[in-house]
Amino acid sequence: MLTPGAAGSVARAIPGPVLDPAAIRPLSAPDDDTVEWLRALRAQGHDREEATTRLHGLLLRAARFEVNRRAAGRRGERRELDDLAHHAAADALVAVLAKLDTFRGESRFTTWAYKFALLEAGVKMRRRAWQDREVPLEPERWELLADRAIAPEREVELAELLAAVRDAVAGELTAHQRAVLVAVTLDGVPIDVLAERLGSTRGALYKTLHDARRKLRRALAAQGLHPDPHPSTAS
Repeated sequence: MLTPGAAGSVARAIPGPVLDPAAIRPLSAPDDDTVEWLRALRAQGHDREEATTRLHGLLLRAARFEVNRRAAGRRGERRELDDLAHHAAADALVAVLAKLDTFRGESRFTTWAYKFALLEAGVKMRRRAWQDREVPLEPERWELLADRAIAPEREVELAELLAAVRDAVAGELTAHQRAVLVAVTLDGVPIDVLAERLGSTRGALYKTLHDARRKLRRALAAQGLHPDPHPSTAS
């Protein structure tokens, strides 16, 4: 849990660049509140620490909102949820300060910063939901897809496509690609939860999924099949 004093410590740990005020103006005309946030967070000493403490309070409110929204009906876990919101706000604060120079002024600064808190709170709530659940990593389960998804009255073309997808998953993908694809696509495991369980990163798993889907599209195209039921006719 990040206290106001700890928020100041975060500010000191992430140095703020000393810039000419003209160099920090975002691309579009900023509102006065945004200008003041940027000035204070890029300042040195007391001004930056005070602004960082205020920013932590703003992020904590956003994190609490998102945590409460996702935990509706489970009020008996209030202390745990509040602790989770504090951790989300702390991580969001570090992210905002680290990415401050990427702010382009396309929205109010507070709106931009809020998104970091909502993202961190969402990630932590998804991990919480899966903390006592086993993440299935059994690529062989993909073989059940055709039998589970196809009913006798469905179109023959769809049955053929799914059978081809099943065969391509088994024959074209690596074991790791199959495991990730099955966990995310069939079992609905959140990408951040899967990354944590596998000791990987979201970016690495997204790359794995991208490569797996590219291999599948290529394999299906070689058989004259198209996974999109409404392929584009644009040239």
